[in-house]
Amino acid sequence: MPPKIHVVAGVLLNAQGEYLLSSRPEGKPYAGYWEFAGGKVEAGETEFAALQREFNEELGIEILAATPWLTKFYQYEHAHVHLRFFRVHAHEWRGELQSREGQQWAWQRAGDYTVSPMLPANTALLAALAVPTQFSGSLKTGLVGRNNMGEYRVAPYASAEPQHENVLLTFDESQRVGKLPEKRSVWVAVENVAQFQAAMDADVLVWQVNDERAAQAVLDLLKGGVSQPLVVYADKGLCERFAADWSANGAQAVVLACDVLAA
Repeated sequence: MPPKIHVVAGVLLNAQGEYLLSSRPEGKPYAGYWEFAGGKVEAGETEFAALQREFNEELGIEILAATPWLTKFYQYEHAHVHLRFFRVHAHEWRGELQSREGQQWAWQRAGDYTVSPMLPANTALLAALAVPTQFSGSLKTGLVGRNNMGEYRVAPYASAEPQHENVLLTFDESQRVGKLPEKRSVWVAVENVAQFQAAMDADVLVWQVNDERAAQAVLDLLKGGVSQPLVVYADKGLCERFAADWSANGAQAVVLACDVLAA
């Protein structure tokens, strides 16, 4: 049985919103493959302390703060890996990047990476990075945001035209269609834990929060770590009470519920 390893990795961002990838050095499994910098959590370390240490050892920079993002579980030949990703914004790190392990590094735009070969487990993560962190709009008429590649629009499945690359289904629609449509990204809107767990094959989950109990359930799930980007959709009152905590614990975006699309 391969050993179980707890690993942290950082999605390091620069002032232009680009993220950092680095190559694995010689002597490690998958040497030469590109990945997000990070490493093993040592005994007695917190995840954040491990992230700080690894970035200093690998790239010579200081991590000042980081926000939890996604949690993934991977089975490699050499190990079973529990991997916790953090977002590190441009103002949350300092120093000059250095190749302390002889690795290469490169800044990349969300949705348009140019380095290869890529570590196999990173395919879904790179797609998740293309999802914006701010949206406006409505679940009925669609959501719109922007990433480094430009506008990112999510269209309701029932009204989506063939050219729409990102579509949003209600939970009931996702159950009726069975196999999810083949699009760049498929979003499913859920309203409770059971629906959330049943919709994990979606690329992005949107939780429509209707009351305080659901708001707390979202927060509890985020604290435990979610494997897919989770967008929270709630009214003004719930956003005022919970949005800061949702964001601090890894929500992809918090959207103020409205009926009219604000493009």
